[in-house]
Amino acid sequence: MARKKNAKKPAAQKRMPKLDKSFTCPFCHHPESVECTIDKKLKIGKASCYVCSESYCVKINFLTEAIDIYNEWLDACEAANSNSSPRREQIPQPVSPRYNDLFDD
Repeated sequence: MARKKNAKKPAAQKRMPKLDKSFTCPFCHHPESVECTIDKKLKIGKASCYVCSESYCVKINFLTEAIDIYNEWLDACEAANSNSSPRREQIPQPVSPRYNDLFDD
């Protein structure tokens, strides 16, 4: 007679923690007042505060999550406060023709 094999139980899979969908508003600082909604058909993500009615819309792709929309909103707020856009490159100003005439000897 053959012995019965012991069946090993499969290892339990660790679940990924769910990402938040509500955040603190950067304007009124109320906790969990900003909700992010994602419309994958229109490829638009929107973050809006229900306390102060501030909102932010951004184009999304298929990998975008609510935290990504919120972080882009924070980056846009910081860029507006520092008077410079992180994505915009500095364009050199053209030199006036009068400036060149001074050095044409």
